[in-house]
Amino acid sequence: MLFNSIEFLLFLPVVFLLYWLAFKSLRSRNWLLLAASYVFYGWWDYRFLLLIFGITAVSYAGALVMLRYDGSRSVRRWTVAVVAVLCLGTLGVFKYFNFFAGGFARLLRLAGMEADPVSLDLILPVGISFYTFQALSYVIDVYRRKMEAVRKPLPFFVFISFFPQLVAGPIERATNLIPQFMENRRFSYRCGVDGMRLILWGLFKKMVVADNAATVVNLVFADYQGVGTLNLWIGALLFSFQIYGDFSGYSDIAIGTARLFGVKLMRNFHFPYFSRDIAEFWRRWHISLNTWFVDYLYIPLGGSRRGKWRTVRNTMVVFLTSGLWHGANLTFVAWGAWHAMLFVPLLLTGRNKRYLPSSAAGPVSFKESLMMGLTFILVVIGWVIFRADNLHQAADYIRLMFSHYTPAAAVLGKSALLWSVLMLAAEWLSRDREAPTFLAPKGMLRYRAVRWTVYLVLFLVTLIFAGSQAEFIYFKF
Repeated sequence: MLFNSIEFLLFLPVVFLLYWLAFKSLRSRNWLLLAASYVFYGWWDYRFLLLIFGITAVSYAGALVMLRYDGSRSVRRWTVAVVAVLCLGTLGVFKYFNFFAGGFARLLRLAGMEADPVSLDLILPVGISFYTFQALSYVIDVYRRKMEAVRKPLPFFVFISFFPQLVAGPIERATNLIPQFMENRRFSYRCGVDGMRLILWGLFKKMVVADNAATVVNLVFADYQGVGTLNLWIGALLFSFQIYGDFSGYSDIAIGTARLFGVKLMRNFHFPYFSRDIAEFWRRWHISLNTWFVDYLYIPLGGSRRGKWRTVRNTMVVFLTSGLWHGANLTFVAWGAWHAMLFVPLLLTGRNKRYLPSSAAGPVSFKESLMMGLTFILVVIGWVIFRADNLHQAADYIRLMFSHYTPAAAVLGKSALLWSVLMLAAEWLSRDREAPTFLAPKGMLRYRAVRWTVYLVLFLVTLIFAGSQAEFIYFKF
């Protein structure tokens, strides 16, 4: 079920009204959320309900085993290892089996041996990368004694399947989300209004910015050798806005929807295109995944505690794994390598912590503006690698961006660029707030009627100027 679909438009109010008016106890509300989440997920393909149930059950049982044998270090180690193998193995079969099987067959052929690649005709379950990582983080936190195993199954099952963030994040931590399902909530008008503001801005970014950009991006990438340098740059720029509007738009809708039920999710994007270097970009982009890799991969590898070169190695592993997390294609690995190559010099010179997101909300100097522009261009080139079908196309596209000068031709995507610029301008002016729709009651905006008029206009713009693409990009990951 898509956030921008008629089905969800009907589904959400029904669940919302039942939640606050018909179901009063904590247990009944959790049962409602669980049922609604399974309906939400099963709407796409009911056959994979068994998969999410299985991953949830395995991680729940594994934590209880560690609780039962709390004094046995070996049992706890074996338990977390078995759960990790089962969760990551399931993810690997659905997402990476054909990729690694094909690569192994190619290696055998290079060694002079005959080998036919083995492949499985499997559908990638939507959201599997997200809820698998969420389940795994819980088991690891229990193993590390950062939290106690949840004894009651209902709150835990809701934690894994909570429908707003089920299929594309944010990837929540059990320490934040499970306690919220262990306490009954009271309706907050303020929280509900904030949720609707986020949903409105997320829908605008997805339906107007991302979906209009997608039409031009698909056209340019399908015939990248036949368009000139200008349109190649436009295609690259618009994909940068498409993936940001699409993914951050989903996150805004997810966070806003959760607030309608009194649940607070972590922020997943913090205006990443206003970053002054790549290190700051990664503090602002897909925050839930990046912090997951830091806590559960980078730190266990040794983090920055064992010398500079091991720190570089660990950083490279995180970036390459982050790229591979997005899918079974070498372009994603190359995208991760590109960002690692940009990040490591900052790390070696000790400048990787110069800028924090909060420090960009105030006045910005001319030098910082130039740094933002340069960082954005480097990110755009990385998005070309990410979007390309293969490494050859990525290299060829980037080469032509700097060499394929042709006489003036029709400029593509002017309206999509306009919507993208308007989105960036709105976010720049509101970068000290959560979203541009969190209007500061100053000047004319101090009047409620004026603020509601702005919301109505934005809603109508979203309906009238929505693009044709519907599905969210990160559903594939």
